[in-house]
Amino acid sequence: MQRLLMVCRTVMPALACAGALLSAPARADVEPRVPYVPTPQAVVDRMLTIAKVTAQDYLIDLGSGDGRIVVTAAKKFGARGFGVDLNPVRISEANDNAHKNGVTDRVAFYQRDLFATDLSAATVITMYLLPRVNIELRPKLLELKPGTRLVSHDFDMGDWKADYHVRVDAQDKYAGAGGDSDIYFWVVPAKVAGGWRSQLPVAGKPQTYEFSFGQQYQVISGSARVNGRAVKIQDAKLRGADLSFTFTAEVNGAPVKHEFTGRVDGERIIGQAALSGSRVAARIEWIADRTERVAALVPGFVHMEAGY
Repeated sequence: MQRLLMVCRTVMPALACAGALLSAPARADVEPRVPYVPTPQAVVDRMLTIAKVTAQDYLIDLGSGDGRIVVTAAKKFGARGFGVDLNPVRISEANDNAHKNGVTDRVAFYQRDLFATDLSAATVITMYLLPRVNIELRPKLLELKPGTRLVSHDFDMGDWKADYHVRVDAQDKYAGAGGDSDIYFWVVPAKVAGGWRSQLPVAGKPQTYEFSFGQQYQVISGSARVNGRAVKIQDAKLRGADLSFTFTAEVNGAPVKHEFTGRVDGERIIGQAALSGSRVAARIEWIADRTERVAALVPGFVHMEAGY
């Protein structure tokens, strides 16, 4: 009952709470983790719009209920995907929903534990779970391909702050009683914490660059060492696999502003560096190779900042 009240909040009518409890799956082999409370259709539409779902996406809905998110993604945006739910009644409803909307060739629904589900094919994951289930699921989500988009109805992921959050009016929430819905959106970040090294030709001379990044989810900071001299990295941004940062360092006796943009691909970053100063102005290819990984401090993806 305590779990149920977390979903119901203080505004959900008692009758709607009771309905959610009665809707929970009744399997003897798996304990239900989340009561069934449908996501209002207006919220579904907004979630998919925020995630910028297209026909190129593969969407997985965790706790898919009557299948409305997966079906809407297929019908309105042309996406493919599947949903998982423990309750066989919900699976039957979802399949009926897919059939009525003519999208059975693009969607599927499985009676399955979401923690036992392979999520690696997803480009978008949607969910309406309880807060502690989100936290338990977080390490699995952080291992997905960088750039995978995640959208959660009503509940966040603790200290992994959302890239975007909005509160919307949901008139058909809680069996028509109405209320507000929170939508949280994240992009799975690449793992950049640790050390990296590259060489850049500056004014015809090769210069050695070493980078040290600290990371907490998508928030990064760090320092760079140019020919043995350390400077602090500025304006660091990480969105999925896309990384950018700047700093100013002395090169060949004069200050040079460095603006780096690149894409993280496992143990390598490939991109461009724009250099500007009184003696140099150039845009050159930038390749950095990883020299050191920083071990995660907690299950999931929180790292200490590494410095020189």
